[in-house]
Amino acid sequence: MIDNRRGFTLVEFLVAIVILMVGMLGMLQAINIAMEKNLENVFRTEAVTLAEERMMEARTQLTSFIPVTMVQRRARGVLKNYSVWQNVNSVAGKSNEVVIVVKWHNKNSSASHTASSLITNPY
Repeated sequence: MIDNRRGFTLVEFLVAIVILMVGMLGMLQAINIAMEKNLENVFRTEAVTLAEERMMEARTQLTSFIPVTMVQRRARGVLKNYSVWQNVNSVAGKSNEVVIVVKWHNKNSSASHTASSLITNPY
């Protein structure tokens, strides 16, 4: 007769621990990837905000070309360097096209956001 009240063996316990560890490591990696992607989105949002601010400035003062400027913005406690390039092209008559490009680097890749607008001078 076999006695079934002995409980788990050491091998069964070790197999269960290994399975749990693999699951937990997978969850930790998923959290790490999610946080990294979220931080990339925060940097992109800062770039869009910076482009919008420069576009509002460009509406008041239309200079033909502003050289690349470096801007530091704080996102989630991290200082990030953005390079901003602005160009104003005369399109037709009193209209000007304003193009603003914001570039930044994150780890080993670079990203950019381009904003353009057509501004007509009523005078």
